[in-house]
Amino acid sequence: MDYVGRIYRPPSEAHSLLLQVTIGCSHNRCVYCDMYRDKQFRPKPWAQIEADLIELGSKAASHGRRGLLPKRVFLCDGDALILSTRKLLQILQGIREHWPWVERVGTYGDTRSVGRKSVDELVQLREAGLGIVYHGMETGDEQVLELIDKGGTRPELIDTAAKLRAAGITHSVIVLLGIGGVALSEQHATRTAATLTEMDPPYVGALTTTIVPGTPLHDMATRGDFQLPSKFRMIEELRTIVAESRFSGCRFSSNHASNYLPLRGTLPADQPAMLGVLDEVIARGDERLLKPERLRGL
Repeated sequence: MDYVGRIYRPPSEAHSLLLQVTIGCSHNRCVYCDMYRDKQFRPKPWAQIEADLIELGSKAASHGRRGLLPKRVFLCDGDALILSTRKLLQILQGIREHWPWVERVGTYGDTRSVGRKSVDELVQLREAGLGIVYHGMETGDEQVLELIDKGGTRPELIDTAAKLRAAGITHSVIVLLGIGGVALSEQHATRTAATLTEMDPPYVGALTTTIVPGTPLHDMATRGDFQLPSKFRMIEELRTIVAESRFSGCRFSSNHASNYLPLRGTLPADQPAMLGVLDEVIARGDERLLKPERLRGL
């Protein structure tokens, strides 16, 4: 398999086959992110993608291992969904041809990539095998979206969710605790909960903001223009999101490596239990209840 640079995937795709179909991220301006700053965005040529498909498919066939291989594929890099529908259909059809054991394909997507596609195009992609889109929303607050140069608006977030739902594609949303800084912490949490309520996705994952050297956010923090909230303030943000979001049925988790307090449940059914845990941790204010810094990661 041909991989260019560092490769990233969502935690839930840990056991998936990773197929790199783009290099880098077409936006690559989010102030907190350094994942693709060492790459210039470009689509991978079909010849290389097909060579990867053929290589693994041939090895699986010759060793009789198809049944042992992962049933899921994740398309890398940062926003493979930005590719044209024609190119994505070619890739999905190639997966079906060369990796016939695969049951679901996933990718990162956002307001730009979903917004450029019609519901009919998204339906075509779903019928060709695209099953889930992971969407780094980060925040539902307009002011914070602008602060972090996310490249989308609150109405576009809501429209993205509606289009994916209409197309029958599973939507997994990512939010970032602390990304509004101290100054915008409360409104970030409340507006994120309100936006999630309007989006009503089936999956939400909360991550915790980490200031990474070399990013614009690190420069902002160094100048004093951004101050990361305290550990317990970010847990209070998590409580606000759990308490104020209204879902019809959402698998909600904060078990990413970056988080200080791993939590998982189905909302609204598990809301009382989740709030009970959060309230106890916040009330005690004891850092021994939190994940140590040495165990946290990106």
